[in-house]
Amino acid sequence: MSVTQIRVAASAAAEAPSDPPVDGHRHEAGVIASSVYAHGVRVADIPVEEAGEWARKDGHVVWIGLFEPEAALLKCVQQQFNLHPLAVEDATNAHQRPKLEQYGDALFVVARTAQMVEKRIAFGETHIFIGRGYIVSVRHGASTSYTSVRQHWETCPTSLAKGEDFILYAILDFIVDNYMPVLEAIHDEVEEIEDKVLARPMTRSDIERLYMLRRDLLRLRNAAGPLVEVCQRLTNGSVPQIRPTLAPMFRDVTDHVRTVQEKIDSLREVLAFAFEASLLVGQSQENAITKRLASWAAILAVPTAVAGIYGMNFKNMPELEMHYGYYVVLAFIVTACLTLFWRFKRNGWL
Repeated sequence: MSVTQIRVAASAAAEAPSDPPVDGHRHEAGVIASSVYAHGVRVADIPVEEAGEWARKDGHVVWIGLFEPEAALLKCVQQQFNLHPLAVEDATNAHQRPKLEQYGDALFVVARTAQMVEKRIAFGETHIFIGRGYIVSVRHGASTSYTSVRQHWETCPTSLAKGEDFILYAILDFIVDNYMPVLEAIHDEVEEIEDKVLARPMTRSDIERLYMLRRDLLRLRNAAGPLVEVCQRLTNGSVPQIRPTLAPMFRDVTDHVRTVQEKIDSLREVLAFAFEASLLVGQSQENAITKRLASWAAILAVPTAVAGIYGMNFKNMPELEMHYGYYVVLAFIVTACLTLFWRFKRNGWL
C-alpha cells in the first residue's frame, strides 16, 4: 500500500463511529438487585422503597444494583438515603469522568468500564453511592453486570461482613480486572499486525484497524488513568467512609490500575511502530517501482536513440552503405541493453 493510500485509510478510520454496537447481553433498565445483608449473609431481597429503613439497622448493609434507571427510580433512591442532588444528577446524565466526591456522610465514585464487543472496546460507566449501611451502584452503557461479584462474595460472608466499603473495593477491583481481557485481546491483534507489516504490505483495512486500536487504547487509558487518583484517596485515610483496615486492598487496586496503564502505553508504542513501519514499507515499495521503471526506460532508450538516428532521411550517412552495418548496429543495441540490464540487476534496481 502506498503512502497516499495509507493516509486515506487512516482518514477513513478517523471518521468511523467511536463506539461499537453493544451486543444483546444487556439487562433491562431498572433494578437489577436490591438485597440486605446481616453480618455478611444475605437475609432478604427488598423493594427500593424499604431500603432506607433496613440501612439504619445496626449490622445490616443494603446493596442495590441499578442499570440505566429512570429519573423517578433514582429520585426514590435519593429519598431513601438522602443523597445529594448534584450526585444524583451526575448519575442520571452519565458521561462523567472517573472521580471521587464527598457529600457529607455519603461518598460518590464514578468509574469507567470496558469490554470487547465485535473486536471493539465498548465503554460504560458505573456510579457508586456509599454511606453508612448502604451501597448503590448505577450502571450505564456497555457495563458488565456485577451479579458475579455479588455471587462470589456471598460465598465469603466473613469478607462481606466488613461492610459497604468492602463492597466498594470488590466492585472497583472487578472493574479494573475486566480491563485485562480487553488488553489481552488487543495484544493478540497487535501481534497479528506486526506479522503483517513484516510479511506483506498492509491493506486499507489493516490501516483502518490499526487506527481504531490506537484510538480505543487512548480512550481506555483516559478511562483507567483517573482511577489511580481515586484509589489513592481511598487508601490514604482522607475519606472517612473507608476504614484504615481496607487501605491495603485499595492499594492493590491502585497497583492493578498502574499495571493496566503500563500495558496500554506499551501497546500504543507498538502500534505507533507498526504504523511507522507500514509507512516505510509503502515508501520503499514506491521507490522500488520508480527504480524499476527508470531502469527499463534507460534500457529502452538505447534502441530508441539508435533507431531515431538512423531513421533520419539524410543522404550522407556513411554507415548506411556498410555491408555489415545493420548487424553491427543490432549487436551494439543488444550489447548496450544487456550491459545496462546487468548493471541495474547488480544494483538491485531490477
